Amino acid sequence: MRVTAAIVSTLFVALPAWAQTVENVEYGPRPYYLIDKMEAGPLKDKLTQCMGQEGKTSMFSIGHRGAPMQFPEHTVESNVAAARMGAGILECDVTFTKDLELVCRHAQNDLHTTTNILTSPLASTCAQPFTPANGETPAAAECRTSEITLAEYRTLTPKMDAADKTATTAEAYLNGTAGWRTDLYSAEPAKLMTHAESIALFKSLGAKFTPELKSPSVEMPFNGFSQADYAQKLVDEYKAANIPASDVWLQSFNLEDVLYWIEAEPEFGAQAVYLMDEYDIEGYSPMDAATWPNTMEELKSMGVNYIAPPTWMLVTTSADGEIIPSELAVQAKAARLEIITWTIERSGPLKDGGGWYYQSISDLTDSDGVMYEYIDALAQDVGVVGIFSDWPATVTYYANCMGLE
Repeated sequence: MRVTAAIVSTLFVALPAWAQTVENVEYGPRPYYLIDKMEAGPLKDKLTQCMGQEGKTSMFSIGHRGAPMQFPEHTVESNVAAARMGAGILECDVTFTKDLELVCRHAQNDLHTTTNILTSPLASTCAQPFTPANGETPAAAECRTSEITLAEYRTLTPKMDAADKTATTAEAYLNGTAGWRTDLYSAEPAKLMTHAESIALFKSLGAKFTPELKSPSVEMPFNGFSQADYAQKLVDEYKAANIPASDVWLQSFNLEDVLYWIEAEPEFGAQAVYLMDEYDIEGYSPMDAATWPNTMEELKSMGVNYIAPPTWMLVTTSADGEIIPSELAVQAKAARLEIITWTIERSGPLKDGGGWYYQSISDLTDSDGVMYEYIDALAQDVGVVGIFSDWPATVTYYANCMGLE
């Protein structure tokens, strides 16, 4: 497969030379490593038989902030890497600057962990200046895009999302990358993007779009900019770029944003994705519908067509140790809701239970070989239509092997 990514004039910097043309989808060694770690069985046999397959872009494979297992998230380089690994849909988490420009950041208040702001001249703009660790009190800081202009934002250098909370200096605080990640691709500064620039890049790479409207860290309205203005501006930037609504899956954890799009922009609203963080509700369980704020039928009746719970909410384990759909997954399918899920390859090595994303199957998670069993259960038993990944090659390989377009 050939994907052309010409230099796009609307990008504030040219794409690096190595990114201008993606000749082939490449898996790299990781899918094969994961297959080698699997226990013997039909799934391992099937995936092994696909080892000679040609890599192809798949809409089932969604780049989560690009490919941030190893590349600084929401950068040109991270998203080009994701496209090279066959991610058919790419994500820009969207927030806004002081002058109300939309930019790609996972949170409005994450600049202290994702950029060099604390060691830059903009450190003085931070809502909470760096405070060193002191005894049992961890180091802390909070720096927001809403405190700086777009021009100032462009002066920042992105880095791997991490912080050393034992640090006593700002320089040390920024140096907290997990051992199973890497700073190798941060050695030369990666390139930040506005939301509009992400649209141009993703289009040039032949990818579709899934922007997430992030919850503001500031009180809204902000300088006269309301939540509805914010949600509308997101859509308007796709319209300005002549991107058809069918190529865009808008996302928000705020159900009111999704309902706004359904009402105000029905073409875009038809594919708007309700991200589910209902696990934060006290007493909530994906296995007990009585604890849910809305039933799946109620969401469908509101006009919601897509939901996106985290992976662990969609599965549980059977008495004989198999991964099976949760009650939430069963009821969502019955309500004819499409399901997308997040996030594969965000947990590091799985030998000790896998952490937050594997909590509902932690008893089974004792090896990286569980990765494809998890993906297979989500795809075949739950019936998800897409999986976010921090390293899209893992999902792309599975999708190509199983014929998922």
